[in-house]
Amino acid sequence: MSQIDERTSKTYRSAAQCNVADLVGLTARTTVLADWPLASAVQKNVLLYDCAALRPMLNDAAQRRTLMAEWSEAMRTGPGVVVLKQAEPDHAMIDRTTALFFDLIDQQNRAGSGGGDHFAKPGANDRIWNSLEKHCLADPANFARYYGNPFLAAISESWLGPHSQMTAQLNVVNPGGAAQSPHRDYHLGFQTAADIERYPLHVQLFSPLLTLQGAIAHVDATLESGPTQLLPYSQLWDLGYLAMGLPEVKAHFAAHFVQVPLEKGDMLFFSPALLHAAGTNHTKDVRRMVNLFQVSSAYGRAMETVDRARMVKALYPTLRAGQNDGSLDADQIANALAASAEGYSFPTNLDRDPPLGGMAPKTQKQLVLEALRGNWESEELAKALDQQSEKRLS
Repeated sequence: MSQIDERTSKTYRSAAQCNVADLVGLTARTTVLADWPLASAVQKNVLLYDCAALRPMLNDAAQRRTLMAEWSEAMRTGPGVVVLKQAEPDHAMIDRTTALFFDLIDQQNRAGSGGGDHFAKPGANDRIWNSLEKHCLADPANFARYYGNPFLAAISESWLGPHSQMTAQLNVVNPGGAAQSPHRDYHLGFQTAADIERYPLHVQLFSPLLTLQGAIAHVDATLESGPTQLLPYSQLWDLGYLAMGLPEVKAHFAAHFVQVPLEKGDMLFFSPALLHAAGTNHTKDVRRMVNLFQVSSAYGRAMETVDRARMVKALYPTLRAGQNDGSLDADQIANALAASAEGYSFPTNLDRDPPLGGMAPKTQKQLVLEALRGNWESEELAKALDQQSEKRLS
């Protein structure tokens, strides 16, 4: 193989290059408690931390940093997942939040606007998209206590540094709700294998460093109720995003995943690159409620504010004319759109802009390409762009 070919093959990988034996070797590791001096226990290769014992460390800057360093290392090069036992000891406050969330779910159901789900059949789960904002507006005092949690703040900083952005999505898996397919998570976990192949390997490696996945248990999540299925150390596989949909990867996950029961007030956090899936709720009467935290890096944003809808409205007549008279070829049009239109689906309002036929809603760029294929008039596209923009508002 020439140097050119070798460099290309190392930078741009494909699902066909993935070997499940690599995953098997990585996930055969054993978590040794002595390697993690601040952890209280290891359960099924997952690190458990006793928050009652650790709480004084959060009040000392140096000790807090020591604790954050261990969590960061645990999620990056360790098992990839930690459980913070009783991170929120105020169960009465959690119960008030639970009642608030159930009220919001009832309101959604009465309005016929219940949150859909990426993975589950309609009705299997109850979702509240953007539970963060809805919680804050419904009960600011309760919100302040809930999100004032020092462990949530510390572990978010341990992975992302300061100034991260909090988002949250409530998930209730009802009795009989089936398990999800194993997957990695946001960002690249929401892309198709064909899309992921377009990203150089270094982007696949830094993607999980931009987001922290977590959850707080609102009820006791016994094994029968189906807590999250986890594959410790699977975040170490460089090609994991490309491989997550392969049958042999799913088979290995099914044979080796672990589940750790959670008590009300426990928090679970893991690298987005960890293979995981919500478990099947085998109970007859437990509505397994967890509020999912998706904390994002402050650095996942551009430097300037740009009104891309306004740009596209101005640009479209030129693109349409160039397409129709041949003065602009398809590559030129695609490149001009890449510099002007929004090419990513998020952030959006998943209540009004749900993913249809995939993991992510239609992008602004996809809408413009649809208009060009249909040779729409400028006014038709402008109306569609305005409707799309409105859907994305909270």
